[in-house]
Amino acid sequence: MADKMRVGVVSLGCDKNRVDTEKMLALIEKKHILTSDIENAQIIIINTCAFLSSSREEAIDEIFSAYEYKKSGSAEKIIVTGCLPQKFINELFDELVEVDAFMGVSDYDKILEVIDKVCTGVRVNAVGEVKGECGKARVLTTDGYAYLKVADGCSNHCTYCLIPYIRGKYRSVNIDDLIEEAKGLGAVNELILVAQDTAKYGQDLTPPLTLVNLIRKISALNNVKSIRLLYCYPENVSDQLIEEIKTNDKVIKYIDIPLQHADDKVLKLMNRKGTGQSYLNLIERLKKEIPGIAIRSTFITGFPQESETAFSNLVEFLQKARLFNAGFFKYSREEGTPAFRLDGQIDETTKDKRYRKLYSVQKKVVKENLKEFLGKTIRVLAEGFDQNELVYYGRAYFNAPSVDGKVYFFSRDEVEYGKYYDIKITKATGYDLYGDRL
Repeated sequence: MADKMRVGVVSLGCDKNRVDTEKMLALIEKKHILTSDIENAQIIIINTCAFLSSSREEAIDEIFSAYEYKKSGSAEKIIVTGCLPQKFINELFDELVEVDAFMGVSDYDKILEVIDKVCTGVRVNAVGEVKGECGKARVLTTDGYAYLKVADGCSNHCTYCLIPYIRGKYRSVNIDDLIEEAKGLGAVNELILVAQDTAKYGQDLTPPLTLVNLIRKISALNNVKSIRLLYCYPENVSDQLIEEIKTNDKVIKYIDIPLQHADDKVLKLMNRKGTGQSYLNLIERLKKEIPGIAIRSTFITGFPQESETAFSNLVEFLQKARLFNAGFFKYSREEGTPAFRLDGQIDETTKDKRYRKLYSVQKKVVKENLKEFLGKTIRVLAEGFDQNELVYYGRAYFNAPSVDGKVYFFSRDEVEYGKYYDIKITKATGYDLYGDRL
């Protein structure tokens, strides 16, 4: 058994990956010392993403950065976990000899055993089959909010996406296990439910459940103050779910619905269910049923056969939908996906031009949305202090962590992070609001 080691972990990719990292940290701290200072770590663990070529490049860069510490003698071992080894272990094990061990997306429960082995000088391939979650205990890496991964994998098979080939088919986590995990997080101002398709939760369980069943159980927990919903595919946003968002005071009036496009031909090529019009209908209904709801989405431009007309349809959709927030991606041609083989691949120059256009269009929409808050008082969860602006910042109900804007505010009195404050809005710029604490 290895002596107590200083272990530093770098978590890349999405918030679902962050949950995996937090579970791994809880296991590591049973035997070893966690450090946030990678320069001081004897063992460096990199939990990777492999969704896009850019994600894989980032992971490889991080591995070689860690290797610099190993060469200098400050680090002794490097362990690479997650999506990258799960998908590409056959290539990685022989090529990346700088790495001492590899583990896949379902192997986090092996971490202590793997550390013991690498500390004896053994090089380890511990990538196993995709299976369920590796426990409920976590070391939180967020402040005031936390993520709850309600399912893993995906069975939608969008033609551009590697997720089913990396993380397997959609698997909902047992509801009792999720409630126990949520209880164990302690006091959480905002619990953010995530999965590849959060709204599909429970459909694969026996007996089947729904996301609403889970929301109601979580709502009964005293330690959870509010619930935010991310990644709800449009076809699974049911009447029951809309009613729950509308009537449950603990559910933040916010929903992330990944639409990916709005042109019917492109959506069909993507193997996405629905049409541009059905998406508009859903958005209009949500706004009507839940006044003030903030709707977020993501879109891909430059998909094969995305004509000028198809792109124009997407631009027009954004102007009509008036989403509160939106993120955009340039199509990444991923070998092993059906879209890789499609005719009509779009050149990078066109992708860049369309990408910039979409952000320009959405920025105007956001600016108009934010103007509605001028002169009003809104509730903001304080999260930090901006040394450049010399003001505090936080998030309102329409801001999810990392992906949306912020609310910056002046306060004469000390501000406690992780607490809510009433802020009177005085200025709207770009994606952010500015105001004064009352």
